[in-house]
Amino acid sequence: MRRFLILSLIAASLVSQLQAEKNFWNSKNAYLAQTPPRDIPRPFAPGLVNEPGAFMMGRVTFSRDGKEFYFAQNDSWESGAHAQLKMVRFENDGGSKPVAIAEQMLSPTFSMDDKTLYMRKGGMTNLWFEHRLGSDSRDAWSAPSQIYDKGFGVYDYMPTLSGNAYVGSEPSEDDKKNSVTYAFSVLKTVDGKPSITSLGEPINEPGFNGDLYIAPDESYMIVSAKETKTYESELWISFHKHDGAWTAPVSLGPNINDGLAHRWGQYVTPDGKYLFYSRNQRERLHYLLGPL
Repeated sequence: MRRFLILSLIAASLVSQLQAEKNFWNSKNAYLAQTPPRDIPRPFAPGLVNEPGAFMMGRVTFSRDGKEFYFAQNDSWESGAHAQLKMVRFENDGGSKPVAIAEQMLSPTFSMDDKTLYMRKGGMTNLWFEHRLGSDSRDAWSAPSQIYDKGFGVYDYMPTLSGNAYVGSEPSEDDKKNSVTYAFSVLKTVDGKPSITSLGEPINEPGFNGDLYIAPDESYMIVSAKETKTYESELWISFHKHDGAWTAPVSLGPNINDGLAHRWGQYVTPDGKYLFYSRNQRERLHYLLGPL
């Protein structure tokens, strides 16, 4: 009876927590209390996360409860020496000032339990992480530690609910035959060792395939596609079929792919309503309303 009571209390607590998170995402305070756009993407939180003299470096992420926003800034495309991973935390009056939580780190993404923050440091073959330092200190993180630096790529690392992770990585032999220089791939752990498998065609096209967002349930992937020699690219979406294959990517439409621009860092908020991405060479973070 006591065990049943404890389990019931734990279940009730989880339900209460999920309801609180849902209520926050549906409140005026969501997205750092910024006014949501309609159909046309626009810069996010100007003056708060778009600071003078710095530009956004690709992917951002929210904590699951929506009260913390993480992003990377840098002052150069040539070097990550001055890059900073920053966090803005929602306060009653809106957003707090951004604070740096790691130096030279890029592309933040949360683990499924929100307790680990993954990132990379320059390059495309390394993966780092930080752990939260207690449930009562949500803005306190451990020092960055490296998970591994292997010969295969782990660019844009994103974990999923199944335990799989998706990355941009070195092409397979079949990819190379199709002039693929980097490939969207799935990273699995087999007997404690990482194993990389390219997703193949049609999701991988000739050239570089690295910038991605994968839904937590692996139902869809948003990729940067149609990259030109001067790095302009568009955002396209591919869906996971029942047989494990992926559909041919389709464009997210003219409101996002509105002419030549470098589009990357795609990310969908935990409530599934907004797409964030960076655009152009002096990156400005945009977001778009609507479930995909």
